[in-house]
Amino acid sequence: MTKMVYILEATMTSSVQTHNPAPTTGKSADRPKRPEVGEKLRGHDKVARIPIKIIPTVETPKKPDWIRVKLSSPAEVGRIKDTLRQQKLYTVCEEAACPNLPQCFGDGTATFMIMGDICTRRCPFCDVAHGRPNALDELEPIHTAETIAGLGLKYAVITSVDRDDLRDGGAGHFAQVITESRKLSPNCLIEILVPDFRGREQVALDILTETTPDVFNHNIETVPRLYKAFRPGSDYQHSLDLLKQYKARRPDIVTKCGFMVGLGETEEEVYALLDDLRAHDVDLITIGQYLQPSKSHAPVDRFVHPDEFDRYTEHGKKLGFANIWAGPMVRSSYFADRQYYGEPCPRPTRGTNPLSEADMKKSGC
Repeated sequence: MTKMVYILEATMTSSVQTHNPAPTTGKSADRPKRPEVGEKLRGHDKVARIPIKIIPTVETPKKPDWIRVKLSSPAEVGRIKDTLRQQKLYTVCEEAACPNLPQCFGDGTATFMIMGDICTRRCPFCDVAHGRPNALDELEPIHTAETIAGLGLKYAVITSVDRDDLRDGGAGHFAQVITESRKLSPNCLIEILVPDFRGREQVALDILTETTPDVFNHNIETVPRLYKAFRPGSDYQHSLDLLKQYKARRPDIVTKCGFMVGLGETEEEVYALLDDLRAHDVDLITIGQYLQPSKSHAPVDRFVHPDEFDRYTEHGKKLGFANIWAGPMVRSSYFADRQYYGEPCPRPTRGTNPLSEADMKKSGC
């Protein structure tokens, strides 16, 4: 019998060309829209109020030969989507337009997103909608647990949108999902991918220290220099401290962190970020290529060659991470069970005439 893995997770993605527009006067069609409760803002409406504005992409760059997705069973993809809709559950795979969806769904894996499908943040790399979220679904923890049990999952990743409207940032809801899931699937390992709980971190840490997952994951997303552009409302040092504080409270729990490249960072900045993560006691690392979800999102600054990802992997091994996965199609919950159990990162699928890093630099890609 084939082992099935489900990954219940939330968000990750993207990059930016920006400008600071001159102030406008009078009534304008470009005035940012204020959403009603439950209304989703995407594209221009989502990013209109962030500090550094996005210039919509006119022509998307051609993807290199290593940006390829393995297609899998359409029947399995449909089966998983039907199961999710029946339980009124969301996946970050769908909401964040993850390019790995066909492969993961086809292999019987998915990443579920709890606390709704509307985020209170406006990150320009992410395809999850922004707005004023609905109230929490009190039955969601039970529905999530039933889905994990019904599919016979051995490893589940649970993530969420940011919920700055909640006093505990949603930590209590995470704890309820963990509790209900352990009741029905006591042998299933649970990874949670949490928001930064900024302003509520001590309350959140108290809750999740008491009701623990098997893996505590929080994505730092990018290097500190790019935070104002790509993570408005977040703070680099705060994210580092959240990971370190959780590890200090629960040294028996694995900590994990992911980020993107191709946003405008330098290779040296990535090495420095890895150094910071190791200094803050993170165990597992994921690094992937940012891909622009739409022309209204931050544009791709560059496509990172697989050889550069290999250098990040080697640097991470020297630093002593338990496991580091770095590759063009890697995402935070990409085959998360395999990474947890120590397997190496899958190699990217290449074209018939793979472009070398030297030739890529010569061509200006």
